Amino acid sequence: MPQVAADSSLLRQYLAEEHGVTPNTLTAIRVLKRSIDARQRIIFVNLKVRLYINEKPADDEYIRTVYPDVSDAPQAIVVGAGPGGLFAALRLIELGIRPIVLERGKDVHERKKDLAAISRTQTVDEESNYCFGEGGAGAYSDGKLYTRSKKRGNSDKILNVFCQHGASTAILTDAHPHIGTDRLPQVIEAMRRTIIASGGEVHFQTKMTRLIMSGEGGGMSGGSRVIGVEAEVTSHPSPLASHPSSSTSHLSFMGPVILATGHSARDVYRYLAKEKIELEAKGIAVGVRLEHPSLLIDQIQYHRKEGRGRWLPAAEYSFVTQVEGRGVYSFCMCPGGFVIPAATGPEQVVVNGMSPASRGTQWSNSGMVVELRPDDVDGGDDPLRVMHWQEQLERVCWQQAGMKQTAPAQRMADFVNSRLSYDLPRSSYAPGLVSSPLHFWLPKPIATRLQQGFRTFGRQAHGFLTNEAILIGVETRTSSPVRIVRNADTLQHIRLEGLFPCGEGAGYAGGIVSAGVDGERCAEQCARYLGISC
Repeated sequence: MPQVAADSSLLRQYLAEEHGVTPNTLTAIRVLKRSIDARQRIIFVNLKVRLYINEKPADDEYIRTVYPDVSDAPQAIVVGAGPGGLFAALRLIELGIRPIVLERGKDVHERKKDLAAISRTQTVDEESNYCFGEGGAGAYSDGKLYTRSKKRGNSDKILNVFCQHGASTAILTDAHPHIGTDRLPQVIEAMRRTIIASGGEVHFQTKMTRLIMSGEGGGMSGGSRVIGVEAEVTSHPSPLASHPSSSTSHLSFMGPVILATGHSARDVYRYLAKEKIELEAKGIAVGVRLEHPSLLIDQIQYHRKEGRGRWLPAAEYSFVTQVEGRGVYSFCMCPGGFVIPAATGPEQVVVNGMSPASRGTQWSNSGMVVELRPDDVDGGDDPLRVMHWQEQLERVCWQQAGMKQTAPAQRMADFVNSRLSYDLPRSSYAPGLVSSPLHFWLPKPIATRLQQGFRTFGRQAHGFLTNEAILIGVETRTSSPVRIVRNADTLQHIRLEGLFPCGEGAGYAGGIVSAGVDGERCAEQCARYLGISC
């Protein structure tokens, strides 16, 4: 029963009776796996547990990693302090390499001020926002740790490193592990402290502007080798200064480069394309953020009027279908969460979702998106054509929003029936909403497939297709629109030695865990490049 699984004393009593022992002889209970089966009206919480009878556990609940002092070791440059970059840096330390981490945005605490300003002033700081800054796009957009990828590396290692830096050990047991937006920043900060304590460096407000190449002139000709980066460093004087103003300088950082800049670093893609570095257009998924009252989702998923009640967590859902040869599916479902503004520059409106650790808000949301392939987009062989399409849709959304960070929105049933919504329900989206005919201005292949997909999902889950739910536009940053081509064996760029495109921004990951796994793999290949065995 859910109550037994949620209450440690009741669980102890239940397990003691199940195994014919007295409760006081159970000195420890470790939950190894936890999942919820809500397919029927009777809900089960499935637990796999390890019992300790008259003995104590001999080890920690998670596996610790030892990080040596690398102060005098060879160094490598890590561009980006998102999950790909942070896990690359930590793995470099394990392998005896000194990481120099360059992050264009601010640390997690300073970032919070700029995030709050988006709702207050309707403006976006181009270097410090929900995508740029310490922790990357995942730091303030949920911290979900679920991945289906099993072939690329050790995802359990990623979860254990998170626990070592302060995450709840529940992430090791839950079927869909989740740290929470309110807790993940502290974990990220602890990871930064480990990097620095081990002899590495972390530089904020330090934006890579150029790759430094070997040879005269630093050309990009065949056989070139990357030996470092040039970066623009922004510094802010004390507010007590008589004439406080920002200043910029340019510094060089030398070493092989792990490039982990995230899926929204469009200036990096433009720089690489200008320098004729091999890129490929990559498919993405595009749509809206769909928000329901969380009670309604609980009622639908748990098949009961009272919803989750006292003992169950906020309900999740997952939908997928095919419409006219393209996938239509839910993405990044955030039970008991918020919809947030995720633009990274002017003339953009982009939305994403997040949840606190408690998942306790009165709303639940998810991305509802349609598969978009490179062949669906005009632009010939331009490797940036999907990115340009993405930018144009975000600009249209900004125009529909009144050229502010308010977001265009429409009730769900109205959208499906191509009707304007004359009013909107309350929403978690802090900058505010404006009623808009999304069915009219969204690209027709996206809008019509979403409409058909919602009809299908409404038949699968009675009550899901409702005007109590709202669509908020637009969800475009599901993954990178560009792939930085690399060698499958060495993970180096296909033509440039010493450059290791990494993580989601390079087009080789999709989410926190897979980006962390790819960061570790890139670090290992970087070590081999430096002649260090793994």
